Amino acid sequence: MCSMELVPSLSHCIETVAKEAYWNLANKYMEGEAGDKELAGQIELLKAFLERMDFRKLRSESEKYLIQGKTVKFMIYWQGDNLSYDMVVS
Repeated sequence: MCSMELVPSLSHCIETVAKEAYWNLANKYMEGEAGDKELAGQIELLKAFLERMDFRKLRSESEKYLIQGKTVKFMIYWQGDNLSYDMVVS
């Protein structure tokens, strides 16, 4: 099962963090690691996350904690055929 952890900050919202992770992995994939199934799975997971999520809602959920100085982590993963996420605050 493919999963990823994304950590937004006050300077980089969850959408920006997800886009940066997507492009970093896509570049790595194109640089010759194209046979890496785990890498391909992470790219597909991030692509689905970027296409399907309501980032206004996710920013609203996370920014209130970030303003308080807390760390927010989004765990994104497949649950069967459905994209899911958990937000963890510490």
